[in-house]
Amino acid sequence: MNKAFVKESAQDEDDDEAAALALAIPAGAKNYIRPEGYQRIKDELLQLIDVERPDVVKIVHWAASNGDRSENGDYIYGKRRLREIDRRIRFLTKRMDAAQIVDPSVHHGSDQVFFGATVTYANQHGQQRTITIVGIDELDPLNGKISWVAPVARALTKAREGDTIVFQAPHGVEELDILEVRYPAPIAE
Repeated sequence: MNKAFVKESAQDEDDDEAAALALAIPAGAKNYIRPEGYQRIKDELLQLIDVERPDVVKIVHWAASNGDRSENGDYIYGKRRLREIDRRIRFLTKRMDAAQIVDPSVHHGSDQVFFGATVTYANQHGQQRTITIVGIDELDPLNGKISWVAPVARALTKAREGDTIVFQAPHGVEELDILEVRYPAPIAE
């Protein structure tokens, strides 16, 4: 396909990422993240910068030296992969710049729900669930890690162990009994 018919620019990609960032974080709110989540982002960023990008640059350089670039699959794929890597690097850098690291271990021993708490609760049908309230970048609902902006996390925040809270779930009003609130122990230095 002729490039004249393809609209592709780094500015458009940055605008898309900025829009996604704006949608994920409530207006005026910080991008809260636990130290281990921040480290995970940092590790991915360093992997991209120190390992993946240099490897792809070598491949593109080698492919470019082979001559005709218009039908050179290694060159075309390599350039595309470089754009993807650069886009991800920009995204991760912005996320790290906007991050507010919150150490949940400062609440160790507390029975009140704050960011980073692991909460076990039961609904009105007696079904128990354990969740950990984490940052948007640490989200993993299949493993019980929900974002602090999720409706259930917002409803649980500031409640205490033994409290019953009421919140508007997608399927209607729901009552939750807070059974246990845990925080990680502080790391001894």
